[in-house]
Amino acid sequence: MKTLSGILYFFVLFLISKNTSAETVQIEFTKFDTYSIEIAYINGGDTIEWSPNIGEHNVEFLIAPQADLLPNKSKINEFHSVTFDIPGIYLYGCTPHLNLGMLGLVIVDKNLENIADIEKIDLSPVASSVLNHLLKEVSLNLM
Repeated sequence: MKTLSGILYFFVLFLISKNTSAETVQIEFTKFDTYSIEIAYINGGDTIEWSPNIGEHNVEFLIAPQADLLPNKSKINEFHSVTFDIPGIYLYGCTPHLNLGMLGLVIVDKNLENIADIEKIDLSPVASSVLNHLLKEVSLNLM
């Protein structure tokens, strides 16, 4: 009986430590039609919260490691939260300002396996330029 209670104790401690180790990253919309954090490097299980504080902005995911599991698009000027469990690169943008290059990347567990999908997306010239800049920054930080 002592062994069973000991195992249960360590299991509960494991669950508590796993839940408390997850982090939450806050991203705001800026007056310059950008996100306050354009590249978020997070661990699996972490959450990102986008806060509507200015302008007519939202969050729409364009590419994810598993296309059938794209997170939901947020409504304009509404709080949005996503917990990321699948490693890889997530590309998102603001629906009304996508052509102006309002883009962001979420890199989960430093995993770049789906980078080819990100690199071949068809965007406006301005958005493509912004994305290329973001990808160069990722390559400097992770490669």
